[in-house]
Amino acid sequence: MSKRSRGFLSFCLFAAACAMATKAFGQSEYFGKWPDGSSPKEVGTRLAENWAKRDFEFQSGKRPFLIYPEVCTWYGALNVVEATKNKELQTRLVQKFDRFLTPEGEKNISPAAHVDYRVIGIVPLEIYQQNKDLRYLTFGRSLADKQWSKVTDDGITAEARYWIDDMYMITAVQIQAFRATKDTKYLDRAAKTMASYLDKLQQPNGLFFHAPDAQFYWGRGNGWQAAGMTELLLNLPKKHAMRPRIVEGYNKMMASLLKYQAEDGLWRQLLDNPESWAETSGTGMFTFAFVTGVKQGWLNKKTYGPAARKAWLGLVKHIDAEANVTDVCIGTNKGFSVQYYMDRGRATGDLHGQAAALWSAMALLR
Repeated sequence: MSKRSRGFLSFCLFAAACAMATKAFGQSEYFGKWPDGSSPKEVGTRLAENWAKRDFEFQSGKRPFLIYPEVCTWYGALNVVEATKNKELQTRLVQKFDRFLTPEGEKNISPAAHVDYRVIGIVPLEIYQQNKDLRYLTFGRSLADKQWSKVTDDGITAEARYWIDDMYMITAVQIQAFRATKDTKYLDRAAKTMASYLDKLQQPNGLFFHAPDAQFYWGRGNGWQAAGMTELLLNLPKKHAMRPRIVEGYNKMMASLLKYQAEDGLWRQLLDNPESWAETSGTGMFTFAFVTGVKQGWLNKKTYGPAARKAWLGLVKHIDAEANVTDVCIGTNKGFSVQYYMDRGRATGDLHGQAAALWSAMALLR
């Protein structure tokens, strides 16, 4: 190698090291040091333990099937224990799913063609990525494929309802199927559906109506959308035809969310209504989107880094001694008045909030 070539190589290595150091500094500046009791590892582990110790809702007779808040919480817990290398807790979280691999346990998996049941696939697909046991891959992939067994004229799943909740439920299981198999058809499905929802539901201010006939900026509903776009962008290649459209929608939403964040770091039940109450499940989902955006370089770290940190610290203040998240909006259908959303109950320990807080922790730990 010539002296000039060696010099050029040294320069390239130096530049790469500087870029990595700059990125690391940007992350540690906002996500490095935490007040006592608020580190993502400590909080995330507490939240994961909270889930590991819970019974399923079908065990008490509350419902007949495994349901989406349970699997969304489980997915976050699995990611946290993987990031923290907590093997003992990881084993318990994996074993918690084994009942569903039996003929008797499978009766608690709904066969309905509905986004809230197909999303169950994110857990076995995550387990497969962690332990490479093909049983989990088969189980999870089947749900992703069944979702596309019937499609609309424009090529997206017939399960699409054009509720913003769908953009986590559909996107998550398709992206997890891609991560487990590397088959790009799953990316294409998720991207095409996401673009369709962006066109139909995103408003000029960057936020999303709950549905075409429920024209309110509900916090958690927008949270599902923000989390879904974030999960998709983590894997969608830069050269993918749909990426510019999705990046545009993501950036537009993040800029609007920044404006609506309250001084305590949280977002409200109705994002644009200053009289509505601070709500934690939407806050957790937006924290996940902000943190990931800063870490990935999608969002300006000087602008969004402080907001993401403030959101996490604000969220942690709403987690009690038993690792139950407080001030969580209860399950919510489409509403047709401001008062409907304002009057929704506030729960403690509701899994919508547990899941969102775990996603925030996993984003900070990655």
